[in-house]
Amino acid sequence: MPISPLLSAYDHVLLDLDGCVSVGNAPAPRAAEALGTLRAAGKRLAFVTNDSRLTPEEHVRRLWSMGLQASLDEVVTAGSAIQFALADRVPRTPVFVIGPPAIARHVSDAGLIVVNGTPRAAEARVVVVAAHERFSYDELATATRAVLGGAEILAAVRDRTYAGADGPLPATGAIVAALEYATGRSARSVGKPEPLPYRVALDRLGPGRALVVGDRLDADLAGAAAAGLDAAIVLTGATTRAQARAARDPAPVAIADTLHALVTA
Repeated sequence: MPISPLLSAYDHVLLDLDGCVSVGNAPAPRAAEALGTLRAAGKRLAFVTNDSRLTPEEHVRRLWSMGLQASLDEVVTAGSAIQFALADRVPRTPVFVIGPPAIARHVSDAGLIVVNGTPRAAEARVVVVAAHERFSYDELATATRAVLGGAEILAAVRDRTYAGADGPLPATGAIVAALEYATGRSARSVGKPEPLPYRVALDRLGPGRALVVGDRLDADLAGAAAAGLDAAIVLTGATTRAQARAARDPAPVAIADTLHALVTA
């Protein structure tokens, strides 16, 4: 299937996952065809997501289970951005992690030491925060002591809520806000709309002109602008056509009903 003139102008395509490539636990309409068209045209792909609950390997398995091909190097999560941000720290720096096992693994892969459950927990030099279902007051208390002792706060994202099966649930931003309030210190966020996830993706992809494709104005469009990249909005997720058309500074370079409609001529 021929690729659209818009996509022909780019070397790389940085794709959001939920709301763009997938919708819930199903692929977006004709998403497999869209990805196939991009690959056949020689475009290099990255899947860039703020979902840090899964490891990149788990995201790859999830995509394949939906019939969507992806490789490990193509997946960049907020956890990947955390790992990238920590890579310049002194090896074996102690880190206290509020977050799922996937985040702790990214910290370890950066060469740092996760000190949860040890006597050194409150002496951590970095506190990493990502929402998880077993978050507890004890975690908040330990993190507070560490930050008041001089630790920096590194947050996966600042999202206030995320969509649960029965409605909105508190997300990472709610935990970050509690820690900032308790300590009077500010966190650094690394997930979209910060530019770091896109820089991680481009570091892997190499030189070339890149287009971001996503469904959210606040994360995908704003994050692309922060990274100095063009962005297109698809309407299979959080944004309506009217909202996308009203977006200014930045404005999307294109608006399409689906990823497939954007990609194909």
